[in-house]
Amino acid sequence: MGASLLRLHFHDCFVNGCDASILLDDTSNFTGEKMAGPNANSVRGYEVVDTIKSQLEASCPGVVSCADILAVAARDSVVALRGPSWTVRLGRRDSTTASLSAANSNIPAPTLNLSGLISAFSNKGFNAREMVALSGSHTVGQARCTTFRTRIYNEANIDATFKTSLQANCPSSGGDNTLSPLDTQTPTTFDNAYYTNLVNKKGLLHSDQQLFNGGSTDAVVNTYRTRSTTFFKDFANAMVKMGNLSPLTGTSGQIRTNCRKTN
Repeated sequence: MGASLLRLHFHDCFVNGCDASILLDDTSNFTGEKMAGPNANSVRGYEVVDTIKSQLEASCPGVVSCADILAVAARDSVVALRGPSWTVRLGRRDSTTASLSAANSNIPAPTLNLSGLISAFSNKGFNAREMVALSGSHTVGQARCTTFRTRIYNEANIDATFKTSLQANCPSSGGDNTLSPLDTQTPTTFDNAYYTNLVNKKGLLHSDQQLFNGGSTDAVVNTYRTRSTTFFKDFANAMVKMGNLSPLTGTSGQIRTNCRKTN
């Protein structure tokens, strides 16, 4: 579940800040973010957050926000998968609203070209190097066939053997939800193998391979491929920065009792 918990924090923070808006369920008179294109049938881990929250409420009621739970769970997941650690700043409060439209427009799509990726992250205050570092999250986790089908059937900058093996698991039509690991080398270890994959034309998503395709970020990919410690340091720093995106503090927002609904 580690990769999914890391992704939950990302998809939360890129939509109006790290405020746990992604956790709010839809109701008859409220539309949340769970059914947005980037989230529906894809984001998971909500039940893990529920379990963490219920245990926290039992021992320390009304103190720890759902937004802080997501930030800590993301860090602890990376550590559990043998990646770097960092100090998580705490004190975020939870939103009372969510935005389906912002979720649909602010979360970078797997179809983006390099310029689009640089722009999407720049909109949130990240430079190109930080974008490449955060993309290293794809050293863990899986993607659905629907997100990389076009790449494995239509693109040329892909290793032939890699492409053939993926096509066996992701047909040209149907099987949309069939999963493949984003990093075939070490799919459940947080390491720098993702960048080696890119140099070898084995990026799973179009957006992954865009980071190493003759463009301005090739040098950073090579740095991270050869220097794991540099990647870990840059990734940790970028995660702290992401966790600082527009938090609700003071009297803004609330500390939800149940992460799925407002108090």
